[in-house]
Amino acid sequence: MRQPSVVARRVAAASVGLVVAAGAAACGPKDNDAKGAGGDSTPHKGGTLTVLNSQPQQDFDPARLYTSGGGNVPSLVFRTLTTRNRENGAAGAEVVPDLATDTGRPNKDATVWTYTLKKGLEYEDGTPITSADIKYGIERSFAPELSGGAPYLRDWLAGAADYQGPYKDKKGLDAIETPDSSTIVFHLNKPEGEFPYLATQTQFTPVPKAKDTGTQYEEHPVSSGPYKVVKNDNDGETLVLERNTYWSAATDDERKAYPDRIEVRSGLDSSVINQRLSASQGADAAAVTTDTNLGPAELAKVTGDKELASRVGTGHFGYTNYLAFNPTVKPFDDVKVRQAISYALDRSSVVNAAGGSSLAEPATTFLPHQKSFGYTPYDLFPAGRTGDPDKARELLKQAGHPNGLTITLTHSNSKDFETSPEIATAIQDALKKAGITVRLQGLEENDYKDKIHSVRTEPGLFLAHWGADWPSGGPFLAPIFDGRQIVKDGANFNTGLLNDTSVNAEIDAINKLTDLDAAAKRWGALDKKIGGQALVVPLFHPVYKRLYGKDVKNIVISDWTGVLDISQVAVK
Repeated sequence: MRQPSVVARRVAAASVGLVVAAGAAACGPKDNDAKGAGGDSTPHKGGTLTVLNSQPQQDFDPARLYTSGGGNVPSLVFRTLTTRNRENGAAGAEVVPDLATDTGRPNKDATVWTYTLKKGLEYEDGTPITSADIKYGIERSFAPELSGGAPYLRDWLAGAADYQGPYKDKKGLDAIETPDSSTIVFHLNKPEGEFPYLATQTQFTPVPKAKDTGTQYEEHPVSSGPYKVVKNDNDGETLVLERNTYWSAATDDERKAYPDRIEVRSGLDSSVINQRLSASQGADAAAVTTDTNLGPAELAKVTGDKELASRVGTGHFGYTNYLAFNPTVKPFDDVKVRQAISYALDRSSVVNAAGGSSLAEPATTFLPHQKSFGYTPYDLFPAGRTGDPDKARELLKQAGHPNGLTITLTHSNSKDFETSPEIATAIQDALKKAGITVRLQGLEENDYKDKIHSVRTEPGLFLAHWGADWPSGGPFLAPIFDGRQIVKDGANFNTGLLNDTSVNAEIDAINKLTDLDAAAKRWGALDKKIGGQALVVPLFHPVYKRLYGKDVKNIVISDWTGVLDISQVAVK
């Protein structure tokens, strides 16, 4: 996720749209059958699956959705060139073919990528899916009236920076060629070894030009997946999907599509969702949520009930909550002050403020704990579980602050257990032990985002978070630490204002690699190198705990998304 302002939306949306949002392999609880609850764990076709969500599935148009891996609900309707592997844990962080026969064939320097479509692909009306439809689907995502999707295509495709979409420029993008109905070729303006990950975004969904209704397309998008939209009320508040009879499982190794019908009900209070899933009465027995976690109090209740505990899915998404420094603001311009704060931090109290060890894992690396990100264990300022105030005082003395110092920590007033007062207070208490007095500046959410994302107003110390657009170190490190991504007159996310030529050069070098395992190792090494500059203090990675109904089977939770994959679910 390129923007933390979008990240918060997407980590919730992660669920609705993605799936989304670090740690060990994601899976169900140890005492839970991974295939689901109930005596007969064999999944069968049929029935209705209900999805209970707090956030509506808005802008249900593949051009406007910002999803990774094809999304969760969107992936039922929209197929893409590639998609995520629908497996539990680490295996689910792999990119696999979807509409295409493979994950893409690059030229020598990864600036040209070629895909061939599978045979027998059809829309919901039985017409064939062609490469020209995918080209058109991408082009329409550039139209200003259909904005909202990921920005990478505009950055990566050759000559695409100023393109305004097919409604204004009917010539289309020269960077995308379709030499025949089953071949599509992408020309990039720089090497991008992770293009197969990008090809999972919904902008790569085929859209038949003759059926394009512009901003109205979201009401009835033409399905290329196992389900079609039969109802979309109040911009995704109620979404009803039924089988697309022209979808063929022979062309789709990833989606199981067990239920006959899927009903998405949104706009619900999170406590109501968890109460309904807990009671599991009537239709709610065959219900899931893709965007609502159990809170600390709810989790305590569930843990004490063996039956409920067997219906909790546990997952991890590539996401890091951290403390950010602005080194242009005193005293944070002194690396020893930044190091002192790193040593003084009490991660156990921060984890408790985030809901406890069941909902948060302490972090000493910026990259999440999954292998796909290139996770390389390191702790450059070892503070133990409860901080090292003596080491912090020593560093402060070296920095010219023998009597300590007073600083301000900016945070959001939102009760999100991430950038909220609870986290800020835990940090305030820990730093006090090292002689650092912390004044808390709480802001309303919009004011907070505006302040921390502007170079002109960015405070010296504040709470932040970042989530990945796909499970790799690239979309995690580059937006935060690539100096060429510093935005002086807009939304900026390089909070440390780092512009290190060696870091920038290594990012470019890794981007050229098409061997994703080799790239992951180098992302991990780069994470450690950047960590030495103490521009951020990693705090914790979230853990997702979500209930599902008693009649739900075949639970799959990957490290790509961290939440239950509804393309795999079956109901009684």
